[in-house]
Amino acid sequence: MSEWCRRRRRIIMADVWEPLLATPKLRVSLFAFLLFLVVSPGDARLHRIRSANPPTEETVETYDKYYNYVDLTGRLQSLAQKHPHIANLSSIGQSVEGRELWVMRITKEPNIDTPGKPRFKYVGNMHGDETVSRQVLMYLVEYLLTKYGEDPRITELVNTTDIYIMPSMNPDGFERSQEGDCNGDKGGRNNAKDVDLNRSFPDQFDGITVDPDNIPEVMAVIRWIQEKKFVLSGNLHGGTVVASYPFDDSAFHQRQGHYSQSEDDGLFRYLALVYSKNHPEMKTGEPNCPDAQDETFEDGITNGAQWYDVPGGMQDYNYLYGNCLEITMELSCCKYPLSTELHKEWDLNRESLLAYIEKVHIGVRGYVKDAISGAALTNVSILVAGIRHNLTTGQYGDYYRLLLPGTYNITAVAQGYASMTVHNVQVVDGKPTELNFTLAPVVSDTAGSITVPTTSTPLTSDPNISTTTINSTWVVPSEGNKSSLPVFPPEEQPTQPQVFRHHNYADMELFLRMYSSKFPSITHLDSIGQSVEGRELYVMVISDNPTVHEHGEPEFKYVGNMHGNEVVGRELLLNLIEYLCRNYGTDTEVTNLVNNTRIHIMPSMNPDGYEVATEGDVTGYKGRNNSNNFDLNRNFPDQFTIIKAPRQPETIAVMNWLKSHPFVLSANLHGGSLVVNYPYDDDKEGVTQYSQCPDDKVFQQVARAYSQENPLMHNGHPCEDLYPKEYFQDGIVNGANWYNVPGGMQDWNYLNTNCFEVTIELGCVKYPMAKELPKYWEQNRRALLQFIHQVHSGIKGTVSDLRDGTGIPNATISVKDIDHSIITAHTGDYWRLLVPGTYSVTASAHGYTPVTTYATVSKHRAEVVDFRLTRIHSDPSEREFDSLIKDLSLGQGLEQLVRSTATENNFRYKRYKELSASLRGLTLNFPKITSLRSFGQSVEFRTIWALEISNKPGEAEPSEPKVRFVAGIHGNAPVGTELLLEFATFLCMNYGKNPVITRLINETRIVIVPSINPDGREQAIEKQCTSTQGLTNSHGKDLDTDFFGNASQRVVEAQPETRAMMDLILDKGYTLSVALDGGSLVATYPYDKPVQSVENEGTLKYLASVYAKNHPKMHLGDTGCSNNGQMGNIPDGIMRAAERQSHMGSMKDFSMDFGHCPEITVYSGCCLFPPAEQLPTLWAENKKPLLSMLVEVHKGVRGVVRDKSGKPIIGAIIVLNGGVRVFSGEEGYFRALLAPGNHNIEAVADGYQQQRQEVVVSSYEAASSIVIEFDMDNNIFGLPREFVVASAAASMTALVVTACIIWCVCAAKSNHQKDGFHRLRQHRDDYDDEIRLTSMGSKKSLLAHEFQDESESDEETLYANKI
Repeated sequence: MSEWCRRRRRIIMADVWEPLLATPKLRVSLFAFLLFLVVSPGDARLHRIRSANPPTEETVETYDKYYNYVDLTGRLQSLAQKHPHIANLSSIGQSVEGRELWVMRITKEPNIDTPGKPRFKYVGNMHGDETVSRQVLMYLVEYLLTKYGEDPRITELVNTTDIYIMPSMNPDGFERSQEGDCNGDKGGRNNAKDVDLNRSFPDQFDGITVDPDNIPEVMAVIRWIQEKKFVLSGNLHGGTVVASYPFDDSAFHQRQGHYSQSEDDGLFRYLALVYSKNHPEMKTGEPNCPDAQDETFEDGITNGAQWYDVPGGMQDYNYLYGNCLEITMELSCCKYPLSTELHKEWDLNRESLLAYIEKVHIGVRGYVKDAISGAALTNVSILVAGIRHNLTTGQYGDYYRLLLPGTYNITAVAQGYASMTVHNVQVVDGKPTELNFTLAPVVSDTAGSITVPTTSTPLTSDPNISTTTINSTWVVPSEGNKSSLPVFPPEEQPTQPQVFRHHNYADMELFLRMYSSKFPSITHLDSIGQSVEGRELYVMVISDNPTVHEHGEPEFKYVGNMHGNEVVGRELLLNLIEYLCRNYGTDTEVTNLVNNTRIHIMPSMNPDGYEVATEGDVTGYKGRNNSNNFDLNRNFPDQFTIIKAPRQPETIAVMNWLKSHPFVLSANLHGGSLVVNYPYDDDKEGVTQYSQCPDDKVFQQVARAYSQENPLMHNGHPCEDLYPKEYFQDGIVNGANWYNVPGGMQDWNYLNTNCFEVTIELGCVKYPMAKELPKYWEQNRRALLQFIHQVHSGIKGTVSDLRDGTGIPNATISVKDIDHSIITAHTGDYWRLLVPGTYSVTASAHGYTPVTTYATVSKHRAEVVDFRLTRIHSDPSEREFDSLIKDLSLGQGLEQLVRSTATENNFRYKRYKELSASLRGLTLNFPKITSLRSFGQSVEFRTIWALEISNKPGEAEPSEPKVRFVAGIHGNAPVGTELLLEFATFLCMNYGKNPVITRLINETRIVIVPSINPDGREQAIEKQCTSTQGLTNSHGKDLDTDFFGNASQRVVEAQPETRAMMDLILDKGYTLSVALDGGSLVATYPYDKPVQSVENEGTLKYLASVYAKNHPKMHLGDTGCSNNGQMGNIPDGIMRAAERQSHMGSMKDFSMDFGHCPEITVYSGCCLFPPAEQLPTLWAENKKPLLSMLVEVHKGVRGVVRDKSGKPIIGAIIVLNGGVRVFSGEEGYFRALLAPGNHNIEAVADGYQQQRQEVVVSSYEAASSIVIEFDMDNNIFGLPREFVVASAAASMTALVVTACIIWCVCAAKSNHQKDGFHRLRQHRDDYDDEIRLTSMGSKKSLLAHEFQDESESDEETLYANKI
């Protein structure tokens, strides 16, 4: 199981780490503890009321007795039940001895979270023998509940504040304490492990050395603090009378007398004074405690460290790591006074307790939202100038920054957004100032986003393999008993596992090797990788031919022990291996399963974690994570959330494993509850709600197939002792409807492979005692087998070539109305899980005509549905080139090309003159394939060069794709310039020598612009990784902010470099552009401007991913650019450009909007201007990706547009998927890059009927040519041409007749009418002018809307010009 019943896990790693790691001396001491802490989930017990005893009936408070644990529990339950509209009782965890850590939440509508109410908490009885706090907090609970609705002050406070009260943090200690013990001599201060809880929190100076297993109370409170984002808090103690405020210790740990000041020192003093001045005794500053009669505190308050040094205290932890300001109130000289004193103590503290709560409503408060979507932004940092202590926004984007009256400058900062500062914010006494922020999405380097399209598949519950083990012989009834049923011979029972024990790594390895050796005909033991500590990630394959994929046989897998301390799955899978091996050949069910399924079993995905886990662990975390302390089930790329944690070796190994086998169905075995969990595991909002995937029905079916075979699970009431209110209907649950798990493995399976995976929680105890293991096997053995059977449901078959019968790999199988496709395996076979029903199924493949058929799925077997596709013909030369592109796209083709074309090189940085000489040298040495031209000059009159490499340079080749490589737009990042010079040299030197390079050059027009900003390059300095010297041109302009296509957008004239580049981009026919830059390690795709949605984003992202995946480092996403702040993980090494650094006027956006050419920008490394010694390494890293672009430009879709007579149509608009547009060029040719998949094409031309086609684009095959043939548009004004012509003829005839009659009549008129004609001739010139003006405006192209008017507004241009 992922965590505490997998419902509360919102502790965010950065929330705990970032403040701690800001202090260098803490990095080592806090590392282990905080990693453990951060991945610990929110307690699943939260919001559950457990009733070990029936709630006692509430009685009138007498203020003359202490409540022991049972009494306290009963009274809290009674109060909660009596006041449900404002009270909710929950436990945040348990003490060492299993007592609940009760918290009473008091607010209006206490069962829901409402934005706008700051959270406040009181914690009492942290030291078990300091008992006054325990009682006064119980009195406070009752006072708030009973006075609500009667007392306006209390009503207002409860309505506007989210109040949490924990009467006892140390219930075990209290039970050991003795009434009347004023000095703590009788024990009870510490918890049941004899640990002082107020010395056990992470400390800013020393870290922590306490074993987390010994302080469950502290761990529970830490999780509570992290989840709730409290604003203000009070920690109530005893032993004197004073209010103590942070810091509680100092780096020197001077015993007494050292004032340790926090950033909010004045505010803390004010808050402490609020409590003390409302306390009649505390405000005197003279506690007169018998054991310290001379001790005084000015105004009844003190700085904690000045009083005495307390390392590991809770109040400092709240302030440093919890968003919360907390002070400590010492309430009485006697720690455990007689109960007769309790009424007095309540009277002394009542007003202080209330007045202190009210101070949660001071300072500044508000919301932070996204400027585009209006969505609430969480974890935004709120900075106050001059106070170096920040807090972050909550789940609704709300924040509450306590401040003293005054004037402040306040800033909101968030990853992915431009920061916003509001100056001169006035804070007044008595009420908070409202200050809301709206942040524009200008994303920082570490941000990133990934949107994964969702898909779906239905499935059947009944397999096509019999689950019975009855033999086929039966006895015919005798003549005398003909009515009786056949009598079957007794069934032989399968052999069950005999030995049940926990297997450590060495024991597990020996077990696997033993069974692999003993049953070699049906087993194959393999390792898919290694753990952090070098342990093998073993997989046992069981099948009748276990080493290979057999055509038509589905692949199934089980994965166990992903969380190292959840061990039941590990042991069950070892049991299953034994069961399958020992019963093969003797048990019909097992034999059929093994013969017809290739079963992969991974007993342990996290062997390192297992080795540190502890037997008997019920709900703990020790060993949960891998050796790097990362939760592997939060480490996979996620469709909704950016996973910043570095990808772990175990995760990478599993991802590669899944990509290399055509898995159909899978289960991931966990522990901690009893339920089958199915996708999706999270949702866009990150809230607990049903997140339905397209194959929701299929997942419910396979989930029930497991749960129905496990009666305890199917009952739906798991772990009743731990979580009595939890219920799962039929023993299954949608993951996100249970709780959100970003980065989970099951969703990644579904979204990135053919495989449907569920997560099975096998029991309430994570690491049960070995003696319990036989029970788990008995409960799950039938379910484990039945789930494997589910792989044989739905439809299956082969997609083959009609001409020769060969299977077609990577063909797409799509089902109408289910937005989830699968692809065929290497031999063309496929399996598609579906629930019973009739479906329209389509098979499509690149270069083939799609075929659609109907399939009816039954309950009893997988329906066989084969497809035979007809190839779209091409000439031999095209087939040869298509084969070349396919070879380079699959397997090791491109890698072999890289290895076979090594060239000698002597890398060094070249200044302008040497760069120009190098380019001229290429044209002199390779004149048949190169052409060098100047297309502009820089401010300082340096030539901007473009080198074309082609078999016919300078000649138009409209049928060939044209690719542009550009570098040097920022002169301080010259690595791209050197890479392109080397790339050009590499291509030229291998032309005629290497047949692949030769063919690529013959079929492609390659344009290389090595330096757009030569002036800036001359100013840049080598070995300067972050310097901006040379970034701009000589006018100080960042050229990548100067590309505007409309005069209305431009404030000043374009720079000469920009104008030159714009002219080049507007040159017709570019298919793809690749720009090289530096300072990061990532590939970005359009747009740089902050548009909310991007047309054709899937294609743009795909193009960036092609470059990144061919780069040895980039695709890992672990940028590690500490020099520029780009840290963390960027999924697959790609991101939308605006998420990296949003800005207007970029070259990439201009290429998209006006050049109609997609452009990606590749940032080749963290250092802008690295030493020349690093250039060979950078070339080695980028050689393959650059070549991959030459291959990729030949994919997508290409074709010719012509009319029925064969005449090419130039300027036809080709609309892709209803959005992006390209235009047919010379000879009617067009070409467009598209992501793999099915695409709709519409063609529009003036005077012709609109045409539509559907194309299938492959990730590994060249673009197949299509012909779009137009018919003349026979409709005029929407009516048939023949009807319009006939009507026009009749109308003209009638007009002529009418004109003749009129002329005859007019001819008979008197001569005075001639004067009128004379006057008409006098004004002829005026009429001619009017006619000319009219005719000029009448001839408008039907396609005029495709061209941008320079008078358009900025906003219209920004969105209307997108392609």
